[in-house]
Amino acid sequence: MAHHELSLPVTEADARCLRVNDTVTLNTTLFGIRDASYIALFDKGRSTRFDLSGHAVIHTAPNVRKVPVSAEHPAGYAPVCIGTTTSDRMERFTRALMQTCGVRFIVGKGGMREGSLAAFREFGGAYLAIVGGTAALETTWIEQIEDVDLDDLNPESLWRFKIKGFGPLLVAMDSHGNSLYDAVKDDVDSKRAAALARLGVSA
Repeated sequence: MAHHELSLPVTEADARCLRVNDTVTLNTTLFGIRDASYIALFDKGRSTRFDLSGHAVIHTAPNVRKVPVSAEHPAGYAPVCIGTTTSDRMERFTRALMQTCGVRFIVGKGGMREGSLAAFREFGGAYLAIVGGTAALETTWIEQIEDVDLDDLNPESLWRFKIKGFGPLLVAMDSHGNSLYDAVKDDVDSKRAAALARLGVSA
């Protein structure tokens, strides 16, 4: 296990250095995305002026406050509470996100499935897990909302956050075909089978 301090954007080689159980701290830029923005981009054919190549996205619909545009708040929004939502329901967008937009990392909670794991392996990326219920802490890692696109979808807009010390995050799925979620499932299944066998119950 190793810890990685990464300033975004990163290269494919950088992403392929990560292994399951490593930890990562991200710096510079993080993009917020959620169901509606995914659907707009990949189902409805909308585009974004943001360059996501080499970057990380976080599954979020942040709680923000509208404020006058200023040097401190260039997008006209101040962060109130920026938490992370469950990733699994956005599974079908991972391949397009990586192949079309060049995204390297997805930050979320709860994990993703086989299709995402295959995309991470093919294009060079990783799923970086964050503990649920830590929105207040996450918000302290976000220095500023720098910009926003697709803002008619607010709060499920496409957000660009300026970040510093965002983490540590756990590498839960990597580009080498490894997944903590698969490992946990296999361990649970094995222990369940052993327990049923001891009880003389057929699985």
